Amino acid sequence: MALKKKPVKGMKDMLPAEMQVRDYVTGLIKETYKSFGFSPIETPCVEHIENLCSKQGGDNEKLIFKIMKRGEKLDLQNAESEADLTDSGLRYDLTVPLSRFYSNNANDLPSPFKALQIGSVWRADQPQRGRFRQFVQCDIDILGEASPLAEIELILATTTLLGKLNFSDFKVRINERRILKAMALYSGFTEDQFDQVFIILDKMDKIGWDGVKAELLEAGYAGDQVEKYVTMFTDMEQSEDALAYLEEKLSEVLEDGVIENLRMIRRSVEATGTCSFELAFDPTLVRGMSYYTGTIFEIEMAQFGSSVAGGGRYDRMIGKFTGKDVPACGFSIGFERIITILMEQGFEIPGAAVKKAYLVEKKMPAEKLCEVLKEAKAERENGTQVLVTLMNKNKKFQKEQLTKEGYTEFREFFNR
Repeated sequence: MALKKKPVKGMKDMLPAEMQVRDYVTGLIKETYKSFGFSPIETPCVEHIENLCSKQGGDNEKLIFKIMKRGEKLDLQNAESEADLTDSGLRYDLTVPLSRFYSNNANDLPSPFKALQIGSVWRADQPQRGRFRQFVQCDIDILGEASPLAEIELILATTTLLGKLNFSDFKVRINERRILKAMALYSGFTEDQFDQVFIILDKMDKIGWDGVKAELLEAGYAGDQVEKYVTMFTDMEQSEDALAYLEEKLSEVLEDGVIENLRMIRRSVEATGTCSFELAFDPTLVRGMSYYTGTIFEIEMAQFGSSVAGGGRYDRMIGKFTGKDVPACGFSIGFERIITILMEQGFEIPGAAVKKAYLVEKKMPAEKLCEVLKEAKAERENGTQVLVTLMNKNKKFQKEQLTKEGYTEFREFFNR
């Protein structure tokens, strides 16, 4: 049987031109986030299956690449369910591993702790543009900070990075899970109905308010509840100040300070942001992860047509490990989506080192080859990237291929 040369579905090979952009962006991410005080960490790509299936990851828990038990632990003959066969899996995000990491190492970490984590994750999802089954996530999280300063720092760090990549005029959408719940409660829905209501609300940008209303009625909710709920959103759209509208409307069901926190985040980010973008309150923003407890946010770019970054506050996740809740908030950049946009735009790395190719004629005597290598060494010491390679018969094609990899200067060395 012939071996397969294409990668597994949903995974991709990285050609040199893309790897150069990926390495540059990764370096810029680390440099920018470190300047905000974030510290790099790393967690294993394999996680305990109990942690991955803890009902913290929403629909992602359906997409886990599970790993079978090994050796004596694997008993195929007596296995009665899938749980008897697996004990671990590939991580589907970096947040669950971070929470386990912090729970295990909190005594050795400062408080609050600002974590930077970049690594591959795996989901058995349907591949599409900018979405793969193996992909890189880039997360920044602040653990142990309950005030809105965490959200402010996360938004400023992320937007600063995007500005350095020459992105502008994108939109940062922000909402609060407690507002979502208060609106549903005010309309007469019960807590056990919230998840389904929010799933339908999340479709609003695709099906409109008439579609939301129809789906809620089809799901069996009372007409007066549905009407009250949808009317609140449409009335809010007509109001001059959506937050003031909600502050008055939800005064009896919304926790104190929620609206003021959002106002503080907005004022602070708008006053100190370093690039051109819009920060907009969006009461329809839901985000699928069930672990979010407070502020949630996403970044939309016209170049991609959907979200390229997202995150929020998850104050109860670490408590699942330790029994004691710790304030936590994070922001994740869609690294693959950013790379997709940059590659499609023909992004050129600014200030990249000059790349020269030395093409050496075959069968060159050792003493002459040593002269070429010494010359290449001197150039490298001055910061030039030098490739020494044998000259192909078809020099034109060879140079064309090297040009695709960023080589801009060519020198030819002959045995004469």
